[in-house]
Amino acid sequence: MLVLLVLVGGELATLAVPMAYSRVVDRLSHPGSLAMAPVALILGYGLVRLVSAALTNLRDSLFGPVRFRVARQAAFRSFQHMHRLSLRFHLDRRTGGVTRAIERGTEGVETLLRMGMSISPTILQALLVVVVIWRVFDWRYVSLMVVMIAAYIGFTVLFTSWRLGIRRQMNETNTEASGKALDSLLNYETVKYFGNETHEATRYDNAQARYEQAARKTQYSLGLLNFGQAAIIAVALTLIMLLAGRDVEAGRISVGQFVMINTYLLQLYGPLNFLGSVYSAIRTAMVDLEHMFGLIEEHVEVADPEHPLPIATRLAESAPAEVEFRDVRFGYGPEREILHGVSFVAAPGKKVAIVGSTGAGKSTISRLLFRFYDVWDGAVLVDGHDVRDYRQKDLRAAIGVVPQDTVLFNESIGYNIAYGRLGATPAEVEQAARLAQIHDFIQSLPDGYQTQVGERGLKLSGGEKQRVAIARTLLKDPRVLVLDEATSALDTHTEQEIQAALKAVSASRTTLVIAHRLSTIVDADEILVMGHGRVLERGTHEALLAAGGQYAAMWAAQGAEGIAERMVG
Repeated sequence: MLVLLVLVGGELATLAVPMAYSRVVDRLSHPGSLAMAPVALILGYGLVRLVSAALTNLRDSLFGPVRFRVARQAAFRSFQHMHRLSLRFHLDRRTGGVTRAIERGTEGVETLLRMGMSISPTILQALLVVVVIWRVFDWRYVSLMVVMIAAYIGFTVLFTSWRLGIRRQMNETNTEASGKALDSLLNYETVKYFGNETHEATRYDNAQARYEQAARKTQYSLGLLNFGQAAIIAVALTLIMLLAGRDVEAGRISVGQFVMINTYLLQLYGPLNFLGSVYSAIRTAMVDLEHMFGLIEEHVEVADPEHPLPIATRLAESAPAEVEFRDVRFGYGPEREILHGVSFVAAPGKKVAIVGSTGAGKSTISRLLFRFYDVWDGAVLVDGHDVRDYRQKDLRAAIGVVPQDTVLFNESIGYNIAYGRLGATPAEVEQAARLAQIHDFIQSLPDGYQTQVGERGLKLSGGEKQRVAIARTLLKDPRVLVLDEATSALDTHTEQEIQAALKAVSASRTTLVIAHRLSTIVDADEILVMGHGRVLERGTHEALLAAGGQYAAMWAAQGAEGIAERMVG
C-alpha cells in the first residue's frame, strides 16, 4: 500500500513537470513581466522534477525487498520439489538442464515482479496525460494520442507474441548446451581415458552453435520490434506537432502550450517505449517460467501417506528393526518385470546376504527398501508395517546405506562424514572415522578433516571414498544397515580390516549385505541366491555348500579365481 501511495504521488509530480515548463516558456515570451517571476517558476520547475525523481526511486527501493524475497521463495520451493520427485525422474533428466530451468525461472519471477511494478506507473501516466490534454486542448489532440497508444500497444503485443517461439527455441538450445557441458565435466576422467576431448568440445560447440543461431534470430526480431515502435511514435509526434503549430499560428494556443504538449508526448514516449520492453520482458519471463512450472507440476510418484505411522530411527533410541519382503513384484518399466514374487525376512539383529549374477535384482531390493520406488504388488515391511505407511524422511532415517558407487560432495572430508548426521560433534565424527579405518589416513593429510575431496570425491582413491561412505553411515547409527558391495573398491588387507569393523557394528543391528565376494558373507544368518528376479536358493553358507547348487558353484569359481590371483601375485 505504501508503494502504491508513493507511485501515485510520483506520477502526479511527473505530470506537473510539463505544466511548470510551459509557464516558464510563456513568461519568458513576455519580457515586460516582473523580473523575478521567471526565476521563481524555474525554481518551481526544478523542485517538481526533483520530487518526481525522489518518489520514483523511493518506490523502487520500497518494492525491491518484496521482489527479491518472492524470487528467493520460488527458487527454494522449486529446489525442495526436485528432492521430492522420485529417483526415476532424476535418472531420466539431465541435472544441468534442471538446474538451468530453475535459475531461469527464478530470474523470470523477479522480472515479472519488477516489470509488473513498472507497468502500473506507465498506464497511470498515460491516462493522466490524456485527461490533461483533453482539458487544456481539445478532442483532436486526444484522438491522435489514443490512436498512437493503441497502435503502439497492438503492434507490440502482436510482434512480441511472434517472437515467443524464437525465445522458446533459444531456451531449449541453452538448456541442451548447459547439460552437455555439465555431463562432460562430471565425466572428466572418462573423457581422458578415451582421449575424446575433441569430440566433447565439438558436441558442446554444436549445441552452442544452435543457441547462437536462435539468439541471433532473437536479436534481429528485437531490432525490428524497436524500429516499429519508434516509427509509430515518430509519425504520431509529427502529426501532433503539425496540428499544434497551426493552432499557434491561429492564436488558439500559446508557445508555452505548444512546448507543453510536445513535452508531454516526449514524456509519454519514454514510458510507452518502456511499456513495449516491459511487455516483451514479461512474455519472455513467462517462457522462462514454463520450464520451472513444468518441474513444479511434475507428479510426485512416491508420496507420503496422509496419516503416517511413527518409526524409531536410530539404534541408540530403539532395538534393531525387522525387514520383510512379502511376495514383491516390481519393474522399472511396464514392459519388463525385475522381481517376480520375492519373499524373505531379516529378523531384528540378523544378517541377511543377497548374492547372484549381474541383473538378478539385488540392488533393486535396496532401492525398494529405501522406497525410491513403490512395488507393483506385494509389500516391503519394516517393523511389521508397510514402508508406504511411514513418512519417507523417517523411514530413510532408520536405514543406512553404503553404496557400491560412492559419490561425495565437493567439500571437506569432515563435512562428508558429518553428512551422515548433521549436528554431530567432532568427537563423534572422529569415532566413526576410526571404525571405518580411515582416521589415521585423514590425520596424515596436511589439512586433516578439512581436506577438500574435489568434485564427486575425485581427489580420493576408490578405497578412501568407500571408507568415508562407511564412516558417515556408521555416524548415522541406523537400525537397518544395507551394504551394497560396500568393500568392492578395497584391497584385500583393507577389506579385512573394514570387514572386522563392519562385523562389530552390524552385530547389533539388522543388516542386508549385497555381495559379490562370497568370502565376505560366510557369517550371514541367511544367504539368498537370486537369479532372474527370483530367490533360487536360501540358507546358511554351510547348508548351501552342502546342497551343491548354484551357490556352491559360485563359491568354487571364486575360490579358483582367488588361487589364480595369488599365483599371479
